[in-house]
Amino acid sequence: MKYIVFLGDGMADDPVPELGNKTPLQVAEKPTLDRIARLGRCGSFITVTEDMPPGSEVANLTILGYDPHRYYQGRGVIEAASLGVKLEPDDVALRCNLICIQDGKIKNHSAGHITTEEAALLIEEVNRQLANETVRFYPGFTYRHLCVLKKGSAEIECFPPHDYVGEKALELLPRAKTPAAEPTAQLLRHLTLSSWDILPGQAVNLNRTLQGKDPANSIWFWSPGKKPSMPTYQELFGLKGAVIAAVDLIKGLGVYAGLDVIEVPGATGLIDTNYEGKADACLRALDDHDFVYLHLEAPDEAGHSRDVKQKVKAIELFDARLVSRVMAGLEEKKIQATVAVLPDHKTPVARGNHTHGPVPVAIYNPHLPADSVQRFDEQAVLTGALGVLQGDEFIRTMLGRGS
Repeated sequence: MKYIVFLGDGMADDPVPELGNKTPLQVAEKPTLDRIARLGRCGSFITVTEDMPPGSEVANLTILGYDPHRYYQGRGVIEAASLGVKLEPDDVALRCNLICIQDGKIKNHSAGHITTEEAALLIEEVNRQLANETVRFYPGFTYRHLCVLKKGSAEIECFPPHDYVGEKALELLPRAKTPAAEPTAQLLRHLTLSSWDILPGQAVNLNRTLQGKDPANSIWFWSPGKKPSMPTYQELFGLKGAVIAAVDLIKGLGVYAGLDVIEVPGATGLIDTNYEGKADACLRALDDHDFVYLHLEAPDEAGHSRDVKQKVKAIELFDARLVSRVMAGLEEKKIQATVAVLPDHKTPVARGNHTHGPVPVAIYNPHLPADSVQRFDEQAVLTGALGVLQGDEFIRTMLGRGS
């Protein structure tokens, strides 16, 4: 038996007035997702408990079967693994966004989705002017980058920029949670404010402004942590697995979980991603892997942009160009597989940030009877046979490993 998780990042939502008080999942044309729900068993999944931040890092840890209370050490360390940055035990890694600040407020979390090539030039300049023996910046993908501090403290309160669009930037600079962390907090504030002097005058930003695009006029730190130690999927379940994603967070989780990271040309993390390439990579991976974690970022980005039409479209493309292509390939190759589809968390378009709350899940195992659910959405799954899943119940149910 093979296993595939189709993860539509941030697909879940609240009822939207302009959609007739339905969610994007309820109005989207998604025949393949509905077919998985109809043939399988459905329910809801609490991927993030109320005492944890409702981010993708916590949610995807839970989905993969790891207890975030034990293994969550911040987003930066996860993305460091994806970028191949080796961390020492006393290193602190932080996510470092390039963002746009306008009139003293966070305009967006992505500097208008700056390109990877443009961003690399800016991070290079930040390194030239701000890096030293204790601070180093590493370029990542589009607006998502990494900062590593030698012998810093991870006891820092940071504010994810995607959750604070429209808020005053100066009121959201890093803060120490303990007196011992104050030197680290001061350093991070200094670096952020220094970037406000460095970035606006760079040629990349001057050109973006001339083109009517948002400049990347600030670095922004969040999600600090130190290197975790996690058992691999081979150790936990005896499975050889792979992960396919455009974003470093998911790739980094895959590295720590011992999954092979499969790169797909043209995978962007946005709605213009290479859907067919990711689907074909998944089918090829099944030749020598037992488990594939197939991630799509586009619905989450649409939620952060508060673009309901784009979110509906992202879900429809996920269904039509990725999930359906994989399902057709399984049938063509006569591959017997258990498949699951779910979001990692809610990203309501009305708010533009991640929120707590259960997400819908459907698991189709060809050897198990279906329940009565006919559609895949937040409301329809409530009558499903799976009930409400928590912790590692999802992955153990999918893999047939019991509790």
